[in-house]
Amino acid sequence: MAQEPLRAERPRRPQQDGGAPDGQKRNTGRGRGPGPAYAAIDLGTNNCRMLIARKTPGGFRIIDAFSRIVRLGEGLNDSGALSDAASERVMEALKVCAEKMERREVVKARCIATQACRTATNGPQLMARIRDELKLDFDIITPEEEARLAVLGCLDLMDDRFDAALVVDIGGGSTELCWVDLAEWRARGGYASGGRPPVRTWSSAPVGVVTLSERFPEPDENRAEWYQAMKAYAADLLKVPKGAKRLRPLFEEGRAHLVGTSGTITSVASVHLRLPRYERARVDGLWMSAAETRAACDRLSGMDLDGRAGEPSIGRERAELVLAGCAILEAVMDAWPADRLRVGDRGLREGLLLNLMRKPRRRRRKPRRAKKDAAE
Repeated sequence: MAQEPLRAERPRRPQQDGGAPDGQKRNTGRGRGPGPAYAAIDLGTNNCRMLIARKTPGGFRIIDAFSRIVRLGEGLNDSGALSDAASERVMEALKVCAEKMERREVVKARCIATQACRTATNGPQLMARIRDELKLDFDIITPEEEARLAVLGCLDLMDDRFDAALVVDIGGGSTELCWVDLAEWRARGGYASGGRPPVRTWSSAPVGVVTLSERFPEPDENRAEWYQAMKAYAADLLKVPKGAKRLRPLFEEGRAHLVGTSGTITSVASVHLRLPRYERARVDGLWMSAAETRAACDRLSGMDLDGRAGEPSIGRERAELVLAGCAILEAVMDAWPADRLRVGDRGLREGLLLNLMRKPRRRRRKPRRAKKDAAE
């Protein structure tokens, strides 16, 4: 059966004064406080996101959050470098993150950067500036780690009644795919076992909502042809790794499902539900059929920019990029048909937090070899 979601609810009204939204006193080191705070920052090609959380018996509880569109990868396709304007937007966003972390007395944090910083010639220079000016240490992670973190963040969205799952993470500059063996996981006890499902293989395609929308500017006419051209371009970049080929029959036989984690997926879900405003509680964990997913994509692709911006759960900033995301999503669905899609309003940050909070495994000590008898 589907598992209960992680305890990762955001505060209803994020606190700006550093007070704990759950009414708990801050841990001053005297007596028993609410527990240490952990932070995770994901600096992507389009967004800068942060979560601060405390550990709970069932996972963790979000006590503060931050998200801002920074468009770090803007113009990267043409120049090969991060622009000064984009870098300044990042510094302003991360300054807010650093202030929140200080107020929440964060004891441990992991900060990561993804595709834009991987490919930009001056990515390492931006990381050095962030470290020097804001005292935040960022890692530019590999596509493989990015894919695996997405899986970890979505563990409880995987239904082990199926035999396989494909986790789809559509970012601003790349799309990560991870094929997960749910049959093996089920045999090990599934989610209740506390273990992680086997990742059979993964791939990373150098196409995301920012890079694709910049390559295919939205026209005033022939919009259907333009959308199909984006799908075809994305499909050409979605390479199938060797380890995934043996799982294909599970998709063709209806024994696999998709898990989607990104702004594209949550936007498509919101449009499907026709929400008057975005509601995470209704979107995160939602099951959608393939037909419902494509219908929502069709509805969005039939709108112009103003029409998409008028969708209350999307807005102007996402309106410019959401169709590129829909094209990538449909290209994945064409290549890996599945009847059901599980929507996740979660991803890398949740995976980072779970890793930060895990107890380190104790290494088994090797038995000491008996000392040779001195008389030998």
